[in-house]
Amino acid sequence: MARDESCIGAVGVLTIATRGAGGPGEVRIKVRGGSEHFLAWSETPLPRGATVLVIESRGTRAVDVVQWDDPLGEAPHLHGPKQNQRSGE
Repeated sequence: MARDESCIGAVGVLTIATRGAGGPGEVRIKVRGGSEHFLAWSETPLPRGATVLVIESRGTRAVDVVQWDDPLGEAPHLHGPKQNQRSGE
């Protein structure tokens, strides 16, 4: 499978939580003039709504991600409530 290098370095938001070694989640990133969804793999579990940085392409529609502080506000936003949101947040 060919790597999709255009998504490496993109900032995105998890639409489905990752499970670390237990399996992928899903990330929405801004790429090619729009937003696209990819399978997202991470070393440790990350929650839905987490802002992430794409660090590697695994090929067709799959990427490796790490949690990321988004100081420029470049990540696409989720609509609706976050999962696992605690009272008062």
